[in-house]
Amino acid sequence: MLISTAHAQTAEAAGQAATGGLASFIPLILMFVVLWFLMIRPQMKRAKEHRSMLDALAKGDEVVTGGGIAGKVAELGDNFVQIEIAANTVVAVQKQTIATVLPKGTLKAL
Repeated sequence: MLISTAHAQTAEAAGQAATGGLASFIPLILMFVVLWFLMIRPQMKRAKEHRSMLDALAKGDEVVTGGGIAGKVAELGDNFVQIEIAANTVVAVQKQTIATVLPKGTLKAL
């Protein structure tokens, strides 16, 4: 005969195949959980802190931009901030580029 006989799979073997399929996803799920707690969650926390710092920004605050420019906030806008970096020298920077708010009097010490 050219065609071999086909044997039906028993119910016990079918149940084991379904369990094996679920078990193959467990490492993937564990990797996502580890990725969430080590990378995504801390990044979201830092972004939230930065957003709250920008919302609390006020005229007269001493700040440092991401590029390293230190100055005092002269004017606030929705997207841009005017920073006085020296006497009669004001530059406009995007609000998101402000990296830190310094304690009062820090610029005089520089």
